[in-house]
Amino acid sequence: MTPQTLLDHTDQGRLWPAPLSAQAGFDLDAAYAQALAVRDLRIARGEQPRGFKVGFTNRTIWARYNVFAPIWGTVWDTTLTLCEGEGRVSLARTCQPRLEPETVFGLKAAPAANATLDELFDAIDWVAPGFEIVQSHLPDWKFLPADTVADGALHAHLIVGPRVALRELAASATELDALLANAGVTLIRNEEPVELGQGSNVLDSPLRALQHFVDTLRACPGAPELRPGDVVTTGTWTDAWAVRPGERWSARFTPPLPALTVDFTD
Repeated sequence: MTPQTLLDHTDQGRLWPAPLSAQAGFDLDAAYAQALAVRDLRIARGEQPRGFKVGFTNRTIWARYNVFAPIWGTVWDTTLTLCEGEGRVSLARTCQPRLEPETVFGLKAAPAANATLDELFDAIDWVAPGFEIVQSHLPDWKFLPADTVADGALHAHLIVGPRVALRELAASATELDALLANAGVTLIRNEEPVELGQGSNVLDSPLRALQHFVDTLRACPGAPELRPGDVVTTGTWTDAWAVRPGERWSARFTPPLPALTVDFTD
């Protein structure tokens, strides 16, 4: 499939006819090149990049999805919703959507190359709870890693909850790292708890997931630079759960992270 065909399937919420990984030589490098070509098409038609999603950082679910390393993709102005604790998102034209509770960082500066945790801490403006809506254009979420990269890193939408200034959460990288690693979340569907999650599931902590992403992004040929104002969501604390219109989902994080609720519509 061409980049335009991939974009058409995303726009229309249609399954792919076959996995791209079935093509000889279609590896992760080829997949990122394809994803960056789709990114160029989206920019050309007027969409604006707003940051990045990092996926498959939760080691506890790697075997379930047959993916054993993180991936990344672009978050757009058309796929980003900011709210103060309760949001509403349409699932129209998504493909087999699922929901993931995550930690989102807002950057005030581009981190230095090979940034230490202290240097990352200095580049962060705020921290927020988030829900990423992920999707797969292959039936039953059966894919190989290269497929997920070419499929926009499975990104469909990102809901960002109340943004908490970094210095209100922690005074140092060490403190923030431990705070987020030790934090928990209860994922709730229609007032019924469905799963408990832990920040340490995400490459030991969301801050370390951010560090891994910064290094990985810079190592990818042709990848864009991080910019001040970018948002980066760092991966799910639980499994990804199927969502449907009419459902109400909440993530109740342990203090001091605020809760987040989203209602889904057609």
